[in-house]
Amino acid sequence: MTSLRPADPAFLDALAARLPADSLRPAEERHLEEPRARSRGQAAAVALPRSVGEVAEVVRAAHAAHVGVVPYGGGTGLVGGQVMPDGPAPILLSLERMRAIREVFPDENVLLAEAGVTLADVQAAAHAADRLFPLSLASEGTARIGGNLSTNAGGVNVLRYGNARDLCLGLEAVLPTGEIWHGLTRLRKDNTGYDLRNLLIGAEGTLGVITAAALKLSPIPRHVGTALFSVESPAAAIQLLALAREAVAEGVSAFELIHRQGLDFLAETLPDLRQPFDETPEWCVLIDLGLGAGQAPEEVLTDLFGRALDAGISRDGVIAQSEAQRQALWSVREFIPEANRRIGSVSSHDISVPISRIPAFISAGWAAMSRLDSSLRINCFGHLGDGNLHYNVFPAKGRKRADYDALRGDVKRIIHDLVADYGGSISAEHGIGRFKVDDLERYGDPVKLAAMRAIKQALDPHGIMNPGAVLASA
Repeated sequence: MTSLRPADPAFLDALAARLPADSLRPAEERHLEEPRARSRGQAAAVALPRSVGEVAEVVRAAHAAHVGVVPYGGGTGLVGGQVMPDGPAPILLSLERMRAIREVFPDENVLLAEAGVTLADVQAAAHAADRLFPLSLASEGTARIGGNLSTNAGGVNVLRYGNARDLCLGLEAVLPTGEIWHGLTRLRKDNTGYDLRNLLIGAEGTLGVITAAALKLSPIPRHVGTALFSVESPAAAIQLLALAREAVAEGVSAFELIHRQGLDFLAETLPDLRQPFDETPEWCVLIDLGLGAGQAPEEVLTDLFGRALDAGISRDGVIAQSEAQRQALWSVREFIPEANRRIGSVSSHDISVPISRIPAFISAGWAAMSRLDSSLRINCFGHLGDGNLHYNVFPAKGRKRADYDALRGDVKRIIHDLVADYGGSISAEHGIGRFKVDDLERYGDPVKLAAMRAIKQALDPHGIMNPGAVLASA
């Protein structure tokens, strides 16, 4: 790949002449921040295009001048994919002005959205058409759909509806040469060669810039129900999941595992948040059902609890009897990341493990952390139904994460080695970004990595697209 050059004043002046007025601005602090304050980006300027044609102008100019381009959505990514801390100063390409819902096709269950539309606005547009866009994240009010697709975002409903990749039919995108790919198809069957859509989804802006997407919608479940059940162990939680799926099959929308440490963190940092159990269980699961007309989720959940009680899987539970109670139960799960942020993790891990191996993995992780430093606190929670755990390690109460800086690398290596030993992935839903590039080199399959580099070289010969993200620099 050709060495990159900085976006110097001469380049910026030439680019400004090709774009409408006010399309280039100095970078704001929000463009350079990373949510966990682990890194800080740089940019010679921020480009703010309003159309795919203007995106193409920016990328075409950068390709010709060998200037790096860092795509920017909502800035909510947790692996540093949106911040470039060093190297020649790039152009930051923000999609925030491209926020049109182009069209909705309710009979086809399809919605066309530009990349800068927030996830919450996509959900609202679908709801206005009496449809559901099921991707759901804690950051959905800020995260933008282009970034969700670029990182193949997951969230709480993957168990039923799949990742972002599974919710996309077609894309419009600008490739690294500045050419526009008009792939915004609404077809569910299109077997005409290599799948560029799936190549760009999850590529984190390293193979091009997604500018619009054709998104799959679903019917809105007519009846929803939520319950929080204690469980004796992660193994018991897996048994409970099997019972739930026997009862309603794909009607289980979410199945979230929560450890006592997460509830303790909520009590420590957000004491006004009401917790549902008088006596905090060691483990619990949040179950969300979405059922059709004629089905009563409260009855299903009551029967499920009875079966779990008889099997010795659960001893206590709360079943929501109203939408307010349902939201209160979900608040327990949704505020755990905020409590984590306030505590400050030593090291956070977005991992996946085959579901049947999760109990053994959790036990092995606890033992390994105890051997390293018995004062460490572990908050293990996440999307049990799809095998995705957020396995986060925290300082002892009264101490700060900075006190453990010398151990941070050891913690990460131990956990990721265990993930590899158990046949898992070191990145379940957050991507690689820049923070996990070395991890991908260490744990990735060599043949896959070689193929990825060949694809990158073929599509982006100058290496301008999101330099330093996903793949180690050549």
